[in-house]
Amino acid sequence: MQVRFWGVRGSVASGDLSRIGGNTSCVEVTSGKHRLILDAGTGARALGDVLKAERELKLTFLFSHLHWDHVQGFPFFAPAWRPDCDLTMFGPGADGAEALERALTRQMEGPAFPVPLTAMGSRRIFASARAGEVIEEGPFVITPLDLPHPQGCVGYRIEADGHSFAYCTDVEITATSIPRALNASLAGVDLLALDAQYTRPEYDGTAGPSRRGWGHSTNLDAAHLARQVGAERLLLFHHDPGRDDDAVEAMAAEARTIFSHAEPAREGLALTLEHR
Repeated sequence: MQVRFWGVRGSVASGDLSRIGGNTSCVEVTSGKHRLILDAGTGARALGDVLKAERELKLTFLFSHLHWDHVQGFPFFAPAWRPDCDLTMFGPGADGAEALERALTRQMEGPAFPVPLTAMGSRRIFASARAGEVIEEGPFVITPLDLPHPQGCVGYRIEADGHSFAYCTDVEITATSIPRALNASLAGVDLLALDAQYTRPEYDGTAGPSRRGWGHSTNLDAAHLARQVGAERLLLFHHDPGRDDDAVEAMAAEARTIFSHAEPAREGLALTLEHR
C-alpha cells in the first residue's frame, strides 16, 4: 500500500511553498492497480493531470466532509470529464450519497462555475460512508470514523497489504477530550494523518482570537493522540494557509517532544507501507 499527498493545506489554498506545498486536501492511496482518493481539494487537479494518460480508469473517492476546501478541486479533476472513467464516490454520513451529489452539483452552477456537473463525461455512482459500516473496495478494507467538527466530518481507517493508514482531517480534539470510540478505532495504526492546524497559543486565544470550536486541533494534541493510540508514524495535516514552511517545520519539531515520529505532511510525499 502506498500513500501519496497531493494537497495538505486547510481552509484555502496558499502560495507556492516549496517544502510543504499550498494545495488543499487530497490524498491518494494505492495497492496494485487499485486506487482510493481521499477528498478533492485543489490538490486533485495535479493528481488528475497525472492520471489523464491512463485509459479505462476506475476510481473510488472518499470524502471526509463537504466544506469547500475538500471539494473545490473536483471540477478540475481531468479524468471526471472522460467517458471511459468510472467514479464511485462516497459522501460522509447516512445521507452522504445525496449530500455529496448535491454539493458537487451546486458548486458547478452559476454564478460560481460556467459548466454543470452533468457535462462531465464520467460514469458516477454516489454512495454513503456511514461511521462504523465497513466498506470493501478491491484489496481495501475501509472503516469510516466520526470526527468532532462543525457540521460533521468522517475520517477513514484503511487497511490493505497487512498495513493500516488513518486519514483524520478536520477534527477538534484535546489531550483530555479524545472520544473513546476514536481512540479505539485508531489503535495501532501504522500511519496517521491528523489535523494539526493550530498552535496551542492560537487555540487558547493567547495569540489572536481563540480557535476553540473552529473544528481543528493543535500540533501538541495531535502528538498526544498519536502516542495514546500507539501509532507508528504521525503526519501533521491540514496546515494553516497563512503558515510558512519554517513555521510548519517548527510545529512538527514541537510535536516531536511528545511523539518522536511526527513530521509535517508535505505535498508530493509518497510513502510505501511494505508487506509484513
